[in-house]
Amino acid sequence: MTRSSRAVRALVTTLAALLTATAAAAPARATPEPKAPRDFVALHSVDPTILHEIRYVTPHNFVGEPVDGYKQPLCILTRPAAEALRTAQRRLLPQGYSLKVYDCYRPQRAVDHFVRWAEDLDDQTMKAEFYPNVDKTRLFADGYIAEKSGHSRGSTVDLTLVKLPARPTRPYHPGEPLTPCFAAKDERFPDDSVDMGTGYDCFDTLSHTLDPRITGVQRANRMLLKTTLEDLGFVNLAEEWWHYTFKPEAYPDTYFDFPVARRSLTGHH
Repeated sequence: MTRSSRAVRALVTTLAALLTATAAAAPARATPEPKAPRDFVALHSVDPTILHEIRYVTPHNFVGEPVDGYKQPLCILTRPAAEALRTAQRRLLPQGYSLKVYDCYRPQRAVDHFVRWAEDLDDQTMKAEFYPNVDKTRLFADGYIAEKSGHSRGSTVDLTLVKLPARPTRPYHPGEPLTPCFAAKDERFPDDSVDMGTGYDCFDTLSHTLDPRITGVQRANRMLLKTTLEDLGFVNLAEEWWHYTFKPEAYPDTYFDFPVARRSLTGHH
């Protein structure tokens, strides 16, 4: 019995030691979230008048659910890009317009989420609104989805114009009937922006900034945004009327992955 008791006691002691070691090791394995470099800022801290509708923190986007890495409805940019937007806003406000941002810095994990979604050909939840005329098998080949995004470098922004005073818009309700993003403005999902000819993130050639089918007021609205931003150092992506990159980029070759959250900027202000 004595020998048996000693054996049991030794086994218990060994197990306790293993459990203690495991518990001690667990916190060490938890990798802290990356932080933004010090020259990244929240746009609202540079210009609180610029409107925000950060789509990827909501289910109203082509994926149909909140996107990985978007913790808060925040626009984060490199400081030079944010300050250039402030200058643009100061030029637009006297004309009765405000900028509105849809997306700014985008973590690499969000881009990875887009890639996984694009590879899942069975998920067509949001097709009727965002890519009604594009077969999902073509999203990579046609350039709508890529494994890297300029947004992850911190100087690219997706944005539009809003005629002031801005009107409140209703929230999107998952499962509601969808309307093509290139339908007439009063038929598309309500957005307080001016009529740009298509909605945001519309996977269609009508989204090309200078598509000749976009005329009249729609073209004038696109050109007001384009000329205002290009005068301040932004470069438009020809395939997307909403997509602009401030040049020269502070991080032309770096793709960041810190979350879109205030805590990513902790200690900056």
